[in-house]
Amino acid sequence: MLRRVLLIVGLLIVAGALGFWLITMPKKLPASVLAAGYQPDLANGETMFNAGNCSGCHITQGQADRTQLAGGLKLKSPFGTFVAPNISPDPKAGIGAWSELEFLNAVKRGTGRRGEHLYPAFPYASYALMKTSDVRDLFAYMKTLPSSAAPSPPHELSFPFNIRLVVGGWKFLYFKPQEFVADPRRSAVWNRGAYLAEGPAHCAECHTPRNALGGPELDKLYVGAPNLEAGGRFAGNITAHPKDGIGDWSVEDIAGLLSTGMDRCFNEPTGMAGVLAATTKLSAEDNTALATYIHTIPAKPGNGKHKTC
Repeated sequence: MLRRVLLIVGLLIVAGALGFWLITMPKKLPASVLAAGYQPDLANGETMFNAGNCSGCHITQGQADRTQLAGGLKLKSPFGTFVAPNISPDPKAGIGAWSELEFLNAVKRGTGRRGEHLYPAFPYASYALMKTSDVRDLFAYMKTLPSSAAPSPPHELSFPFNIRLVVGGWKFLYFKPQEFVADPRRSAVWNRGAYLAEGPAHCAECHTPRNALGGPELDKLYVGAPNLEAGGRFAGNITAHPKDGIGDWSVEDIAGLLSTGMDRCFNEPTGMAGVLAATTKLSAEDNTALATYIHTIPAKPGNGKHKTC
């Protein structure tokens, strides 16, 4: 009788483990997403590069040139320290030997070149909203940037966070990939801003608080995040709340900050320095679109003591 019970328990454990693997295994895009006859638009790729602030994490440490992407930035978190990798075109140390499909899988599915889960410190939950053509343009543009042979240091994570299989569970709970769908009730400018903010610019990734598992608290979208990085800066409330947020800002105020790097009180927000270094390279039209969308984010109370100017 005991042997039968143990056998049943063993089978249930195996079945559970197999079920968990099948549910959480890394997902990939089919090769059919690569439409034939595609011609990369390098100018659009550069726009996506700046909108996504790729340099913000992957810039070579100590290097002012934001096209040098040897990585090395350490992002401390409750789960350990994530180290931004080399994403320069170097074929060994960087992504120079990656195929276009491998790059798409990393950006839009959080699946690495070897079929492994990527940690969501890389904001693929937002990047999944990007159009495939935009990601292809981004890849083509990145291949034109300087190459670096600097190796990527490993992440500094403790058990169980150093087990990438665990990320599959996180994806099951929080990662629902789909491309952006325009709202036909809104203007083209608003939809462009929504696409940029929710997709490549991944604004919610910093401005939304996270729970103990690192998942976004969706009922608190954009109300501000006190722990962007362990011991790091605070991302303010950017909803339309008049006291805690930026409800007293105009579209022009927001666009001015994104375009010049200086807020309406003529301050240079230190917490957004890296982001603003990227948005100041965007076109006036894109920054106006971003501002138009951000200006309509529903008002929610957040953290008034951290209110932006």
